[in-house]
Amino acid sequence: MADEQKQYITPETKAKLEAELNALIENRPVIAAEINERREEGDLKENAGYDAARELQDQEEARIKQISEILANSTTERENITEGIAHVGSVVHVYYNGDKGAKETFLIGTRAAAIDNPDLETYSEHSPLGAAVLGAHEGETREYTAPNGNTISVTIVSAEPYNSEKAATLRSR
Repeated sequence: MADEQKQYITPETKAKLEAELNALIENRPVIAAEINERREEGDLKENAGYDAARELQDQEEARIKQISEILANSTTERENITEGIAHVGSVVHVYYNGDKGAKETFLIGTRAAAIDNPDLETYSEHSPLGAAVLGAHEGETREYTAPNGNTISVTIVSAEPYNSEKAATLRSR
């Protein structure tokens, strides 16, 4: 996948995902041993311990696959993110329909982008709002069609590269 198609995640998020992935991979032998131990108990049709161990294995393997895909299809690079322009990886402050009281702050990226800050709303650059503001400059107003069919105007107040230390305070603007 080309870099420009990769989803932005914060360096902190990448580190957390890598740590979780490593822990899951390291746990594989423990689960395999549990399955073997339960298998030796006898009839597998009525062996709840075996079923539970296999289910845990399936869940952890699914999570390993999910994390691996996120990491393979993401980047922490922010070299093309310019303050004042809404990019993937930018925290954007906006207001809607000309109402400066209807403010919102969000990150343009994926839900996995800022797991280190669960209070920060995240919109994909493929969502109607994300696509509308992508590339917009501070002070610029754009329109998009909401899923309910309404046309909404959104004005960029500011856009800045994501910084996990500042992100918690940005929502209070």
